[in-house]
Amino acid sequence: MKIVWVLLGSVATMLAVAGAAAPVGVASSAAAGSVTLPGAPNCPIFPVTNVWNRPVNTLPVAKGSKKILHAIGWNVGLHPDFGSYAGYGIPYNIVGKSTPMSRVSFHYAAQSDKGPYPIPNHPKIEAGSDRHLLVVDKANCHLYELFAARHTANGWSAGSGAIWNLESNHLRPKGWTSADAAGLPILPGLVRWADVKSGAIDHALRFTVPRSRTSFIYPARHEAGVSGSRKLPPMGLRVRLKASVSLAGFGTQARVLLQALKIYGMIVADNGSPWYITGASNSHWNHDALHIIDRIRGSDFQVVDTSRFRNGR
Repeated sequence: MKIVWVLLGSVATMLAVAGAAAPVGVASSAAAGSVTLPGAPNCPIFPVTNVWNRPVNTLPVAKGSKKILHAIGWNVGLHPDFGSYAGYGIPYNIVGKSTPMSRVSFHYAAQSDKGPYPIPNHPKIEAGSDRHLLVVDKANCHLYELFAARHTANGWSAGSGAIWNLESNHLRPKGWTSADAAGLPILPGLVRWADVKSGAIDHALRFTVPRSRTSFIYPARHEAGVSGSRKLPPMGLRVRLKASVSLAGFGTQARVLLQALKIYGMIVADNGSPWYITGASNSHWNHDALHIIDRIRGSDFQVVDTSRFRNGR
């Protein structure tokens, strides 16, 4: 049943954008296994059964939904935290067997995977203070992610780091961070141009909130909160755009993104500006077409009850 749910979500996304009826046998990349990257087509971005790849459009609304949405920003609009400029968004690197493996020293060594990490000579690193460095090794289908990555005369250092097997649903130990505050991988939650170009985003997205609770829920493994108030969102919280929200007047890029938010939703992964959705930079993004999503407000969302995921269903 899990695979059927994903296929239905993917088909619904494509058809809603195209405004067409369902042809027989339509399937997305998830039908063959899961979402993939153009540069590493043999590596899934986690199995089709992974929580990032599971739709939430049929799940119930969580208790206290409105209070949590007010805490995030009831009247605040969505913001695409990515664009066509190289320094706007979180980039990722795809490497192979020839990439040298590097030792990395960590500030939070106790909660970081020791490595080594395959880092190319001139890697793409996120601009700004977070300096996330994401690497997919297509030779072994592993994802390597670093937070606050820097290269000095003494070698590579980072705040924290995590290594993920892209063919596994394995989570980090409870209480451990990753390269993200929630202890989650970053790559699967990025808005990526290849997905939008294909006409469908078949996975949940990553977003930030201004203040979070001092707790976390599945699939998050770590908290970075300021209060235990149940009005605040915990790390791992999932929200979705209401099915009733009209997408009329939005361009193709925005419609694909917003339709994904109706089906797959987005997950609280870090503290930051309210309703900031993370993506990878690409020269094909249209800033005007993307930023029109600020018409969508916090009041247009619902907090999703994902307890069945935590219970293995």
